[in-house]
Amino acid sequence: MAGVEPTQALGERPPAEPAATLTRALEAIGSGAYLVDEQGRVIAVNVHAEQLLALPAEDLLGRDAHDLLHRDAHGQPLPRAQCSMRQAFLAGRTAQVEGDYFACGDGSLLPISWLVTPYDVGDHALGTLVLFHPRHSPEIDPQPEGAAGPLPELERLALLAETTTQLTSTLDVEEALRRLVTLVVPRLADWAIVDLITERDEVWRTLVAHVDGDALVRHEELQGPMPPVPEDSPMPLSRALRGVASALVGPQTYQGVPDSGIALEQRSLFDATGIRSAAIAPIRSTREVLGALTLGRAKKPVDFTTDDLPLIEDIARRAGLALDNASLYERQRKVAETMQNHLLPQMPRVPGLQMTVRYLPAPDASQVGGDWYDAFSLSDGATALAVGDVVGHDLEAAAGMAQLRNMLRAYAWALQEPPSRIIGRLDEALLHITDVAMATVIFARLEEAHDGHWKLSWTNAGHPPPLLISHNGLTDYLTDGHGILLGTGTRGPRTDAVALLPPGSTLLLYTDGLIEEPGHTLDEGLHRLRQHAAALAHRPLASFTDHLLRRVRPVANDDDVALLALRTPTRTRS
Repeated sequence: MAGVEPTQALGERPPAEPAATLTRALEAIGSGAYLVDEQGRVIAVNVHAEQLLALPAEDLLGRDAHDLLHRDAHGQPLPRAQCSMRQAFLAGRTAQVEGDYFACGDGSLLPISWLVTPYDVGDHALGTLVLFHPRHSPEIDPQPEGAAGPLPELERLALLAETTTQLTSTLDVEEALRRLVTLVVPRLADWAIVDLITERDEVWRTLVAHVDGDALVRHEELQGPMPPVPEDSPMPLSRALRGVASALVGPQTYQGVPDSGIALEQRSLFDATGIRSAAIAPIRSTREVLGALTLGRAKKPVDFTTDDLPLIEDIARRAGLALDNASLYERQRKVAETMQNHLLPQMPRVPGLQMTVRYLPAPDASQVGGDWYDAFSLSDGATALAVGDVVGHDLEAAAGMAQLRNMLRAYAWALQEPPSRIIGRLDEALLHITDVAMATVIFARLEEAHDGHWKLSWTNAGHPPPLLISHNGLTDYLTDGHGILLGTGTRGPRTDAVALLPPGSTLLLYTDGLIEEPGHTLDEGLHRLRQHAAALAHRPLASFTDHLLRRVRPVANDDDVALLALRTPTRTRS
């Protein structure tokens, strides 16, 4: 109803028919009734309405009925734009609604059904008659203060939109489940239980949580493996896990003789949680049933009804799509990592040298990267080292990487030639017998020299320069021997470079995923690597490598990283 001041303005015409006459007319009506004028102010009310609303007539007369009485299912003031009674009032038409709420004088919330219709109040003035009655008799089933009924349509749509946004923005199953529970508890329930079907068709009670004040408490003691799902059990959870139907349940549902182990577990769940009303809905993907969502109320005063099921089913359906996407992503990730690890070789044992390697997949690890490392013994006793990067992040890049590495091994073993000649031959073959578009690589020979030094000779085809770190933390980028990357078709000369690695020094070969970061220059990444490598020079090689990766790899990195580190002995071997 339209908002006005509660007192009558000076000079304003009073209602045409005295309030007492209107009130007598309302007393003959067997339900709560009141009249409002053209501005929505109460001008007459019967005793039955006073009793239902716990408000005396003097607190009603002259007041704006909408502001005073109308509330949503949670007891909050109802926006005028969402008030169907106000819309009928403004349109001057008869209307009826079964599910609405009025605020009572004692602070409680009264679920009502109402009817409004235009009403002649005399002297050619038109008012509106409002008839209402409780949906449940207050004497039999009092409605607790703040009790929650089914969400209004706009709140339902808002919750579903939030569910879609929250769940589809993560590809982590555990995080998706956490977000799901946060969305529904305590908004819809005190407890949330998620049972998921594993890849081996086993049921796992993955999450049991309830709200305690503002905190969400997870009950790991109630989680774990569940008995199998019976094929013909009529019990609600079994039916939901078979994707048959949603259901409303309570402790009494499972008080009879259990027909299966899963029914016995449900009885234990109700006993442990104190849930007295629950709704169970299947969690489905587009392909299969993934599990079941159970929402339970232990402290909330209102039981679930069939009106709640469509919303819970919609939430479970969105959860199913999100969990399915996250599971597919994790499976792809495992496949990608397994494939990449099988493609990357084991390191040889070289007397006197320490050597360690690391490979970290890109954050989007469903993509197999083209980064690789290699180390192997040559026919003349030297050790070959290589780190490279094939352009692309897909299966073709991974296949190209394997081709490139195997060809390099063959050339290096068969030909007693400097690294630059080996890489030159590899570049020429790349254009004719591989599917590799372009690649970068460092290829080096390492052999023991004299006085505890080791001789490194290398060539660089468009790759970030190796970093040499002395035992005392001095650093030097080996920028010599640099040439164009592989696959361009350019036959330019390639050069070799030579350096002596002093005792106790560390040599680091790496791919650009370690130093490149969007919005930052390559020099910034190289400086960051130099700084942290110097600080970590005294650590054992494995610790040096792990800490370096954690400190240097950019947070915003969207590329994989391959890294090979070796350390020369601190003194000459006897």
